Amino acid sequence: MKRFFSRIVDVKPDEPRALWLGFVFHFLILTGYYILRPIRDSIAASNRLETLPWMFTATLVGMLIANAVFAAIVARMSRRKFIPIAYAFFIFNLALFFILMRSFPPAQQVWIGRALYVWVSVFNLFNTAIFWAFMTDLFTVEQGKRLYGFIAVGGSLGAIFGAYITKHYVRDIGPANLLVISAMMFAVAGSLVRFFPSGFAEEDKPAPAREEPIGGSIWAGITHIARSPYLFGLAASMLLYTTTSTWAYFQQTDLAREALKSSNDRTVFLANLEIWVNSITVIIQIFLTGRLLKWFGVGFTLVSLPFLSMIGFGAMGIAPSLALLAVFQVARRAAAYALMRPSREILFTVLRREDKYKVKSVTDTLIYRIGDQLGAWSYGGLHALGLELQGISFIAVPVTAGWCGLSLWLARKQRALAQAQRADRTALLDDMAASELA
Repeated sequence: MKRFFSRIVDVKPDEPRALWLGFVFHFLILTGYYILRPIRDSIAASNRLETLPWMFTATLVGMLIANAVFAAIVARMSRRKFIPIAYAFFIFNLALFFILMRSFPPAQQVWIGRALYVWVSVFNLFNTAIFWAFMTDLFTVEQGKRLYGFIAVGGSLGAIFGAYITKHYVRDIGPANLLVISAMMFAVAGSLVRFFPSGFAEEDKPAPAREEPIGGSIWAGITHIARSPYLFGLAASMLLYTTTSTWAYFQQTDLAREALKSSNDRTVFLANLEIWVNSITVIIQIFLTGRLLKWFGVGFTLVSLPFLSMIGFGAMGIAPSLALLAVFQVARRAAAYALMRPSREILFTVLRREDKYKVKSVTDTLIYRIGDQLGAWSYGGLHALGLELQGISFIAVPVTAGWCGLSLWLARKQRALAQAQRADRTALLDDMAASELA
């Protein structure tokens, strides 16, 4: 069994505890989220195209408030304190929505549904950002290349399990009761933080005696992005990803609304989509992600998503249909989860600890939602100018081509920064050895 496992992931003797805890943590938080996601997307498909940009705007406002609060908490607490507190707050919110969905009449459920859509959209980004910031703080660059692929598999399995639960039980127990199951997953995940190693690092990297608060100002993430070309490139990459994702999402919403008339039918269809996306993702993660990163480097895996997006939008411009869009979305999102996401996390491993949390929080939450705004309002604007789905798809082709170029530049910059860090560490160890001999 150990021999088989060693073929899947290159794990060293002192790493299994952190590796498996990361795997289970990721499984639980994505199980909880993917129970909610088909419900959220069904709510979106139930609303008119004119309503969706306003829902996206409400999400951005919520994100601005939540991001400031998150940065303030991170500056004052260690990860072992603020991560359980964050998940306790998420669970409290789900309990409130459960009460509202069970108590209010159908006429008011439309607004409760829209509020739930906004909340899930805000929560999702913090859910992901907190986890991966924790992982990049825990593991080094070299460890990330070997272990992130396997840890990501845990998330993909959780996504499949969560979508499966929603698909099979939404008609029997209803969306409100599914929120309770989701909350249970987050409760268990939050309790796991205490079991992680206190300071995981390579043997030649000195570990701190105790974990200190991260420190820095609330706005440090934004100011650091403005000053650094590399951090600005990371933010621009996220902006391009979310803008094009929103265009594809609006296309999915339009086509699903036309083809599927009932809310439960749309929820089941969207849950099936999630199962396909994550089933393909987990296969790629197990057999390809780590190997591709090792053989071809971050540049190859990072550029895979914008390249597939360019091809997919081109195909949608030629022959749009719900079936083709489903194939496009499955391929695109599988590439995002299995290839782009682990590659993006490696880009963050060369940052200072403060930037790992604060810059990552800004890019994965605030910048993400700004990209949503650009995508939502530009899609509506292009539609108002007379462009239909096909015309908007053709506009997306050169946008994704530019994204390809940016991805390759970021990969080269990350490699240079990693080499500089290794050189600095070697020089520090040499100085320490020389001082001991003296």
